[in-house]
Amino acid sequence: MIAADIQARTAPLYERVRRVIPPVEWPAFAEDIDAILTLKRERRAVILAHNYQTPEIFHCVADIVGDSLALARQAMAVEAEVIVLAGVHFMAETAKLLNPEKTVLIPDTAAGCSLAASITAADVRALRRRHPGVPVMTYVNTSAAVKAESDICCTSGNARKVVESLGVPRVIMLPDEYLARNVAAETQVEIIPWTGRCEVHERFSPGDLRQLRADHPGVVVLAHPECPPEVVAEADYAGSTADMSAYVARHAPPRVALLTECSMSDNVAMQHPALEFIRPCNLCPHMKRITLGNIRTALERMRHAVEIDPAIAAPARRAVERMLAV
Repeated sequence: MIAADIQARTAPLYERVRRVIPPVEWPAFAEDIDAILTLKRERRAVILAHNYQTPEIFHCVADIVGDSLALARQAMAVEAEVIVLAGVHFMAETAKLLNPEKTVLIPDTAAGCSLAASITAADVRALRRRHPGVPVMTYVNTSAAVKAESDICCTSGNARKVVESLGVPRVIMLPDEYLARNVAAETQVEIIPWTGRCEVHERFSPGDLRQLRADHPGVVVLAHPECPPEVVAEADYAGSTADMSAYVARHAPPRVALLTECSMSDNVAMQHPALEFIRPCNLCPHMKRITLGNIRTALERMRHAVEIDPAIAAPARRAVERMLAV
């Protein structure tokens, strides 16, 4: 049972998520949500949440939501004293890079990323020796140490634009092999890739897509560019999570499937109740480490503050700021 006062305060929030959270489950969330809202006021804190966060986080406690690019941009305009990053560790590092004077908290330090884990700063230095003079463009899904060894960053939403902004014939693009190959198919610039892959998106296959079309005639399939190129080639549209959300809003396909992380479909579906969402999703185990409970604990205890060595922070910040200036 929810206390009457908590029930009254959280009832409007439940209306936002009632299509994906059954009434019987709401009491398990309501107390934490109510406490988090109070703690945010007391701590002068904001919560930044990635599109892959679960609906009770995304729609009920987050102040700013979006993909990696949107969160990076909006982190710069945050006026609060404390930022809680409901996402994975590299995102919290990016928020800290752009807000060095603020306290940035990550609710679970084990919320990592297969892409970030696939490459080290030493790997980047080795690539530079192997390809002297070729600029290094690094996906934001990397550690601050890797960003510090790079010339410029990118996201899945602006990768082609950043590549072409460099005005050179060859670019090293890391760490996502599939994103690099998908960008290479769209540009005349030669892309030298790394071998990292996203453990969520690499699991989608052309066979999955064909089965979707067979089982759900007329479905419009949107794919994230971290998916294999063969999947992207067969999809109706490929784009970042923000691009996919914008596509759904713009075209309103009656039946749609998003080839990306599970919670993305839940969050977009709540904004478009008239559309049918087919959910052939894969869970990100790292994103799912972030919960209402550990967000609450992070604010209560001011726990897991992100710190970056100044010698790494300065060049890493420069690489991110160069991206934001494109």
